[in-house]
Amino acid sequence: MRKKITLIIVILSALFLLIWAFTPTAIQVETVTIERGYFERCVEDDGWTRVRDRYVIYAPVTGHLLRTKLREGDAVKRGNTVATIFPLKPPFLDERAVLERRERVRSLEANARAAEVNVERAQLALRQAEIDLQRNEHLFERHFISASAVETFRLTKQLRQKELANSEKIAQSASHSLAEARIGLLTTPERSQIALRPSLVTSPVTGRVLRIPQPSENIVTMGTPLVEVGNPSQLEVLVELLTEDATEVQPGMIARLSHWGGSRELEARVRLIEPSAFTKISALGVEEQRVNVILDITSPTDDWKNLGDRFRVDIKIPVQTADDALMVPVGALFPMGSRYGLYLAEDKRAKLTRVDVIARNGQQAWIRSDLKPGVQAVAYPPAKLTDGDRISPVPN
Repeated sequence: MRKKITLIIVILSALFLLIWAFTPTAIQVETVTIERGYFERCVEDDGWTRVRDRYVIYAPVTGHLLRTKLREGDAVKRGNTVATIFPLKPPFLDERAVLERRERVRSLEANARAAEVNVERAQLALRQAEIDLQRNEHLFERHFISASAVETFRLTKQLRQKELANSEKIAQSASHSLAEARIGLLTTPERSQIALRPSLVTSPVTGRVLRIPQPSENIVTMGTPLVEVGNPSQLEVLVELLTEDATEVQPGMIARLSHWGGSRELEARVRLIEPSAFTKISALGVEEQRVNVILDITSPTDDWKNLGDRFRVDIKIPVQTADDALMVPVGALFPMGSRYGLYLAEDKRAKLTRVDVIARNGQQAWIRSDLKPGVQAVAYPPAKLTDGDRISPVPN
């Protein structure tokens, strides 16, 4: 009898072990709660601040820029001098060039003297024509000569006047050429500085110095940026959005600025979406089409007084919201054809359920379903999990 009892116990133990060995174990999973609440989908990107009206002051002439006494942050008023540019000094001449210019000066001096002689000759010819005209007019009054003869002498006088005027112009031209050649002999810096006046570059507006690209003494060409001036208390925010995100943004939308250095988020408003996009290479080497979006900060100025020009900020622009949305964490969803699926945790079993996703953000998905708030769903379901499998929720 005892042997039979022992045999029965052994058989039952073996059967139990066999059933336990072939019974699938529960899969440990994390669970999340499906709930109703406020849903928000935002267009997010990073941008930077910039002065709204920036004035870049350029060099109006080519010359020698003196070292500026201004520093970034200095206040300037409209009309204040921000840079001083002297004309470039002529280069030094070697001995051969000096000798050539001296000979040219002598040649031009001879031309000037010859021009003066021609002026004197023209003056004498005009004087002779005036005397001849006066004599013949007396003869005409006495009827010794005809009127046509007198007219000839008058025309001769006008011709001599024109010749004198032309000779004087030629003499003036020779004089100026001689003066130009003599200036070319001013070879030393001390002599070349004579009559050279500096160009004073002034600020067009009242503001503060934002940047000085040329702080030191240097030779600059026309169009070189010298100083940037603006009002740092009048800031705007620039963000380069992907074109597919920018199509959802409209002027007047509210935006939030974070991670700018302050303890609270700032509010802003979209002012402009530029009409033309541009190509930008991402950090991964991918070509992206982006467009500039401009925002105005609407928070009180005292809340962001420490912000400056070109400060980095994170930007969120809500483009879709719902006050009473049925939401589930995006980690619980997986695609199933044109819809999405999730596993519900019911009676320690995984129940496959299909849902429609209306919208999603980085954390939550707004779904359309008959599910009730408070239902538990499996987060990040393992690939081996199937409908009806036993599950063991892991405490969060």
